[in-house]
Amino acid sequence: MRLSRFHAPTLRDAPKEAELVSHALLLRAGFVRQLAAGIYTLLPLGVRTLRKIAAIVREELERAGAVEVLMPAIQPASLWKQSGRWDKYGPELLRLEDRKGNEFCVGPTHEEVIVDLVRRDVKSYRQLPLNLYQVQSKFRDEVRPRGGIIRAREFMMKDAYSFDADAEAAEKSYKDMFDAYHRIFERCGLDFRAVEADTGNIGGNLSHEFQALASSGEDAIVSCDSCEYTANTEKAAIGPVGTQAGDIQPGSMSSIATPGKRTVQDVTTFLGASPSDLLKTLIVDIDGVPTAAIVRGDHELNTIKLKLVLGADSVELAGEERVRKITGAPVGFAGPVGLEVPLIVDASVDVARGWIVGGNAADLHHKDAVLGRDTAEPRVLDIRLATHGDPCPRCNGSLREFRGIEVGHVFYLGTKYSEPMDLTFASQDGGTKPMIMGCYGIGISRIMAATIEQHHDDKGIRWPASIAPFEVAVLPLGKPGDDVFVAAEEIYNRCCHAGIDALFDDRKGRAGVKFADAELAGHPYQIVLGRNALADNVVELKSRATGETERVAIGDLVEHVKGLLAAPTGTA
Repeated sequence: MRLSRFHAPTLRDAPKEAELVSHALLLRAGFVRQLAAGIYTLLPLGVRTLRKIAAIVREELERAGAVEVLMPAIQPASLWKQSGRWDKYGPELLRLEDRKGNEFCVGPTHEEVIVDLVRRDVKSYRQLPLNLYQVQSKFRDEVRPRGGIIRAREFMMKDAYSFDADAEAAEKSYKDMFDAYHRIFERCGLDFRAVEADTGNIGGNLSHEFQALASSGEDAIVSCDSCEYTANTEKAAIGPVGTQAGDIQPGSMSSIATPGKRTVQDVTTFLGASPSDLLKTLIVDIDGVPTAAIVRGDHELNTIKLKLVLGADSVELAGEERVRKITGAPVGFAGPVGLEVPLIVDASVDVARGWIVGGNAADLHHKDAVLGRDTAEPRVLDIRLATHGDPCPRCNGSLREFRGIEVGHVFYLGTKYSEPMDLTFASQDGGTKPMIMGCYGIGISRIMAATIEQHHDDKGIRWPASIAPFEVAVLPLGKPGDDVFVAAEEIYNRCCHAGIDALFDDRKGRAGVKFADAELAGHPYQIVLGRNALADNVVELKSRATGETERVAIGDLVEHVKGLLAAPTGTA
């Protein structure tokens, strides 16, 4: 491709709203342009990278036995009502009506549509197992789209769906896809972790997220320093925690005025205590029933874990008016003493010691309150977010905390969709059974941004060769028509004929501009030809990843570059 005929508009500076490195560089290097909040046009460089990611995904999915389909983006509401998700999915589901008043949605995912397809065509166990996938745009009406294409409203996704006759076969399908995801992300050059995760709106009883590690990631994950246990903090279990002061006999509870002290920090500073000496009492509605969830002042309640451990359909933090109605106090002064609602306390709380707690009245706290002595007997459960240094639930190790960007998710669905939507088959024993399902998503456009978060420097992007829009950039340091330019064009043609994805910077302009644009766009290798090098019958070959430059004989160049691109890591 000749750069003079290519559309790759660059920006000197990124717009102010570009907070993440990937967002800024995708805009500056001419990969994307914003159309509306969370909605982006992919420019030619972006399209080329997206296609390379999608090609890797397709190759590995088909290696795992999946077959490609393409389903409509617009889905009838009737299918979502059959599954029960029409009223549960929430405002992220973009709903609309056609001219006849029929209800539809713009697909954020395709479980209902694929079930409808399979139940029409697959009737017998002889037609199973089956795994169908697609690569398609999705739309989710995010409340706060952020990070450019990391959390966009419209995005490119690969979604796959497996169908099996029994749980054993379904677990094999899940494992096959789990392994395929490892190969995909390795080939894309990502540093990632497979993480135990919550199933969210998709449902099911087993899932793993694939998190690309990045300090800018919005997801918190923990990983054991001694074993392979890794989980999203929303899901992570916590090992047994030793009691803090169980051998100390607490005194009688007393009340103390805390005027205007609402926050944990304000209260403990005022009382000369530590946040770990205070209990936070949070009023939550569990399937509509008010409950007090109690955690230490230095910990955070995990509503997802609370929902899972109770098997509840919904857990929501109560609003200010509801808190006042239940506790008699404004937010910041709720406590467990005298509450007439169920009490659930986190397992890390030592129920034998005295605590600072809210007094259920404005400007009032209690000291030396003992759970079960001064309160109703609480139920003890693991209900807090895991943090750095917590004990591992599977060994004697400790948990380390990382940030990550979710680039893929696999779910074992069981019969969550097949039962309500009557997806059944004639089994080998002559009966009729529901199919066992799994579903598997990859954010193809998000991989592009996550890769940049991991592979960049102060000059721009550093693409892994496997997904770079071009593998090499040929940069002649001469004018069109002179000997250097003609020789560079011949090198470019030889690269193309050898199957190397090359970009020829044939623009008129200063060498500095060509170098800067090549660095910004992140082409893995730059082939630089100047007059002195041509006289020596060599080129300068620069690695974008390392910055190292070597002189290579023109006659050996193509084979040398092919060898570099074939490196086992697949990265430049």
